[in-house]
Amino acid sequence: MKLRIATRKSKLALTQTGWVGEQLRALSPGLEVELVHVVTVGDRVQDVSLNAIGGKGLFVTEVEQAVLEGRAEIAVHSLKDMPAELAEGLCLGCVPKREDPRDALVTVDGCALDDLSAGDRVGTNSLRRTLQLRRLRNDLQYAMLRGNVDTRLRKLEQGDYRAIVLAMSGLRRLGLADRPLQPLDVLESVPAVGQGALAVEARIDDATTLELLSKLEHAPTRLCIEAERAFLSALGGDCHTPLAGYAHFPEPSMMRFDGLVGAVNDTRVVQAGSQHYTRTASVQEARQLGIEVAQTLLDDGAGALIEEARQSAEAAARDPRRPT
Repeated sequence: MKLRIATRKSKLALTQTGWVGEQLRALSPGLEVELVHVVTVGDRVQDVSLNAIGGKGLFVTEVEQAVLEGRAEIAVHSLKDMPAELAEGLCLGCVPKREDPRDALVTVDGCALDDLSAGDRVGTNSLRRTLQLRRLRNDLQYAMLRGNVDTRLRKLEQGDYRAIVLAMSGLRRLGLADRPLQPLDVLESVPAVGQGALAVEARIDDATTLELLSKLEHAPTRLCIEAERAFLSALGGDCHTPLAGYAHFPEPSMMRFDGLVGAVNDTRVVQAGSQHYTRTASVQEARQLGIEVAQTLLDDGAGALIEEARQSAEAAARDPRRPT
């Protein structure tokens, strides 16, 4: 059997896709894997904030199209790049075991956030990260940082930034987690929905491929992702909104969910958490927990913050090269 995998061409995307291919080959001896390279809008536009040009779909849409058009059987994405709703005709064929979901503060010398000096420049293109870091250190200068992981690290090393913030999962997958860095606690910097997990998409009607992918499914990760995506969908949030949602199992039979929604231009935030014992560890229970936390946030005013973010995004879209 031959399996064609659609993927972006960045080093991280190819590393992640290569890992999925290796795992599937190990689980299905004789499987032949071919990579189908796709260049997305997010890859082509590197000098503008993602918030200004469309958000998550920028790294996903063209890759999904390769599957929908039959040029590939599956697509591999970083799950945090996935919008709340998948393209019609596609499904999450499997969710492999999650990597480290934390954010990491990366510096040349490995200093912690508290050790930075007032006015130091910190690079990140994430509204979510900027909001949460401002709540911890509002005296730092937060600046846009685009590009692949190597490009971002190079800008750090040449002194453009005193520190940058990256996902621990990407650093681990690229073999770069041994460099000077400080992981941020998930309660200080709540991860993005899906951060650290991979999404393997396939066509809903491709039973042969879905059966193959089922061998790579990791049930606890699936439950956490279902909770997080239900949370995202219930809020109606997107990349224009500083939004975080993280589910995990502090005990084998207990799922905890922490979520927040923040303002775009200041440090206002609404935050909530909840945990439930899972009787059957079902997808329905997981989704309900995410929806419960989302409703708590909406009751506490998250809707107004999300609407502010949309209006700000619309203004940025009218002038996408203005600072955001």
